Amino acid sequence: MDHMEQKIVGIIDACRDEIIAFAQDIEKHPEPGFCEERTAARTAEFLRALGLDVHAYLARTGVRADWMEQDGPNVTIIGEMDAIGCKSHPMADSRTGTAHACGHHAQLAAMIGAALALADEEVKASLSGSVSFFAVPAEEYIDAGKRKQLKKEGIGFPGSGKSELIRTGALDRTDIVLTTHVHMVPVEEDLYLGNPACNGFAAELVTIRGKAAHAAIDPWDGVNALSIASSAIEMMGLMRETFRDEEHVRLHNIVRKAGDVINSVPDEAVVETKVRSATLEGIASVRRAVDRAYDGAAYAFGGHIEREVLQGYMPVRFRAADTVLAEAAADLGVSWREAAPWDFNNACTDVGDLTHLFPVLNFTFGGFEGKLHGADFRISDFEKAYILPAKMLALTTYKLLKGNGQEAGEILKNFKPVFQKESYCEYIREQYHI
Repeated sequence: MDHMEQKIVGIIDACRDEIIAFAQDIEKHPEPGFCEERTAARTAEFLRALGLDVHAYLARTGVRADWMEQDGPNVTIIGEMDAIGCKSHPMADSRTGTAHACGHHAQLAAMIGAALALADEEVKASLSGSVSFFAVPAEEYIDAGKRKQLKKEGIGFPGSGKSELIRTGALDRTDIVLTTHVHMVPVEEDLYLGNPACNGFAAELVTIRGKAAHAAIDPWDGVNALSIASSAIEMMGLMRETFRDEEHVRLHNIVRKAGDVINSVPDEAVVETKVRSATLEGIASVRRAVDRAYDGAAYAFGGHIEREVLQGYMPVRFRAADTVLAEAAADLGVSWREAAPWDFNNACTDVGDLTHLFPVLNFTFGGFEGKLHGADFRISDFEKAYILPAKMLALTTYKLLKGNGQEAGEILKNFKPVFQKESYCEYIREQYHI
């Protein structure tokens, strides 16, 4: 490590207790997506105290802190704020049922740890470019009912925090994105470098209309909406053998409503259906098959279907470990392995949307026990979960922007985006009728 890298690591080590305390405070106050008011305020307060230019209320609760006066590329470090619904978690909020069972509080701790080091005047002066620290809302899935309310409150793309930030221009000055997360694929090493391909998804809220009748006296005069729902879901199950292995298709259904009283034929059923696949084309293809299942079942029973398409996330584009990530891990003397083209994460994240517009440099880290989104998830090693990721974010940023930003420049020169902001927003509006 050169002098500046040693200083970066030294600052984070000196602030270790402060970083851990911040993480524990956020963990104790979990908040759902687009409602992270306390988390946002706490983060803004911390970053403002570092002398950074803080912008709040971006996509409702997002907080971006930066310095933009230096010429060169902008590196944006992302930390996700929201918690996941997990009522059985011992640290779940009694009112919202959310808990930090996905480790987003560790991301925020790593981000503010990196900010502590990179905001140092000597470190800033060594960078040929600018850095933004962005606490973003709503990575976890937003259900259909909440989306309707968010639309009324002015959120244009209510299915995803990062999507809404793209729409509103909050990422217009970003060139390169740095993201991190607790390990999401099986990893024994301290770090996993690069972005494995991940599924994307789309969802639908399907209202099935039938006809009410007395369940005992004249059920033949009714049209059973629950039977239509059950038939459609059964057809989806029978379709599974038609899904291509390489598309990694997953189908999920939850019945939101199935009638009102047990002694009447249900005349209304509401089902929320989620389709995951590895490609945008795969998502669209399976969605069409799901629609045929609903329409066919409704035709068979004599009912009809009303559907609302719900915005999902784009698949994550595979990105091998960039040299700067491997160099940072080597400097820190930790174990790591690099993402391989055959690695795949069946889960979804709205980081996928970012990968279609920006080069996204990603790594994941350990230091936790239990299952993601599970009641047994907990941070077990503060050093690996809070301090090491902070050092990785800070060192990677420095390596990107030192020496006239040569490494950042090479990454930008070689990156081929799928969308620009305008074409991305057009695609979302077209696909989801927003």
